[in-house]
Amino acid sequence: MDPTYTLIGALMLVVSIVLSPLSSRVGLPVLLIFLAVGMLMGEDGPGGIIFDNFELAFLVANLALGVILLDGGMRTRVETFRVGLRPALVLATLGVAMTAAGAALVAWWVFDLPWLMALLIGAIISSTDAAAVFSLLQGRGLHLNERVSATLEIESGSNDPMAIFLTLMLVTLIGQQGQDTPGAVLLMLVQQFGLGILIGPLGGFLVVQLANRIRLTPALYPLLVAAAGIVVFSATNALGGSGFLAIYLTGVVIGNRHVRMMPMILQVHDGLAWLAQLCLFLILGLLVNPSDLLPLAGAGLILALALIFVIRPVTVWLTLWPFGFNRRELVFISWVGLRGAVPIVLALFPVIADLPDAQLVFHAAFFIVLVSLVVQGTTMAPLARKLGLEVPASEAPFRRLPLDAPAAGDHELMLFPLRGKHWQQPKKLGQLRLPDNTAVAGVFRKRQCLQPTQDLEVSAGDTVAMFATPSVLTDLGKTLSGRQAPEYLAERAFFGDFVLNGDALLGDVEQAYGIEFDNLAPELTLAECFARRTKGHPVVGDKVTLGPVTLVARATDADRVTKVGLKMQR
Repeated sequence: MDPTYTLIGALMLVVSIVLSPLSSRVGLPVLLIFLAVGMLMGEDGPGGIIFDNFELAFLVANLALGVILLDGGMRTRVETFRVGLRPALVLATLGVAMTAAGAALVAWWVFDLPWLMALLIGAIISSTDAAAVFSLLQGRGLHLNERVSATLEIESGSNDPMAIFLTLMLVTLIGQQGQDTPGAVLLMLVQQFGLGILIGPLGGFLVVQLANRIRLTPALYPLLVAAAGIVVFSATNALGGSGFLAIYLTGVVIGNRHVRMMPMILQVHDGLAWLAQLCLFLILGLLVNPSDLLPLAGAGLILALALIFVIRPVTVWLTLWPFGFNRRELVFISWVGLRGAVPIVLALFPVIADLPDAQLVFHAAFFIVLVSLVVQGTTMAPLARKLGLEVPASEAPFRRLPLDAPAAGDHELMLFPLRGKHWQQPKKLGQLRLPDNTAVAGVFRKRQCLQPTQDLEVSAGDTVAMFATPSVLTDLGKTLSGRQAPEYLAERAFFGDFVLNGDALLGDVEQAYGIEFDNLAPELTLAECFARRTKGHPVVGDKVTLGPVTLVARATDADRVTKVGLKMQR
């Protein structure tokens, strides 16, 4: 192999990584930067690289998506299924089919294609991209309410199988001139979803058992999980199932079970997922020349805007209205139908199958992804804040290190830097309200390690090392938080001045605060007020306005509000 290729490839990675901070500064999605670097290094750009190996791009893209979905699955908490599973699955199946049909109608009109080819374009661009959505939200430091974040997370991680099924079905129908019977099409659907749902959790369980039963060098555990995930992905594909669904579910099982060295696994996989995204978008950028996009820019723009402003909103409102979402949440979910790598990867199927108009399909999908990243990607964070869907977030530790010792159980060493106005005034360690079953391991100050004593004062600039379990991470983060939240997310501004129990009766609240709640029974609890408003699935940040006060859900346990903030109307 010519060493020039490895030099150019490594330089592209370096340039992309160095330019990535521009994402937060100028408000552009970082994935768009990766695509742009790939296109600039391509045939039409100053790089002048001629790359048209669609088979290699397809292989790299599939492996990259597998790694990305495995990482996303491990970060999906089963608790989020409580509020997000049912609406997300409806959106990921029926919603994908409705999106594909609506996009096909527009594609048939603007591109003047046969119906099957128009349906193929609709199927290819019907799924949203989990990696693109959450890299944008996390990159902007957004913490959305659980109902919205869970629905988006599960939808974007589980809608790929439906889009892949529709794409494969249409590629097969077009290639065989519609010779497949409806029975064969139904069998393909059952096979894709059935094998993915069966093999994914089973693979995750086996990976957990393997990781916990053998002793390895700590650095090998993340590689074991990655390699085993790719085995599950490839085996499911080989059997005719959805490897994407299987590896996502494998990640969900791994992420929600006790696994040795789990913090290190997540830390390494975060880097692997970024590397996968980099390689994926760079190689996809190399495949496309800007000159190939110009002839279809007008028609592609119409389709992209129709998808953003009409098709996605109509689909979201028709599928999610029974699940208790309020208008602001539906508006945001409608806007976050972000297209990313998956449509471009799916657009490689017709090219590899050598279908007529395959290049048009590929370039149309690429153009629509570009428009989606520019229009939706740059406005997602401001819209979330404008709609009031952001909730206060607790501080995460700077570093988490598993102890991996039988006597330590689940305890980890966590490092919390102290920063912000809250820590400008020194505080004694003995005065900190630390959760049970935790201990201060030490305090680092100016490269010195100080012995933790009850009278030792800590302040901004110090780093507190804690022994704690993941179960108390939220409480610990609140105690040691140095996050300077915006004024509207400050505790008192967001939740109000008073904290009540969820089982408090309206009648008692009326007497205590001199308030009158018209048309509401006094024996009704505050938790029941939230349950009625949210159709049984309240989340932190939900609001219920009762006359002169606003109740804000401050803490929940399963489907019940346990703590309520009370804000007086000013």
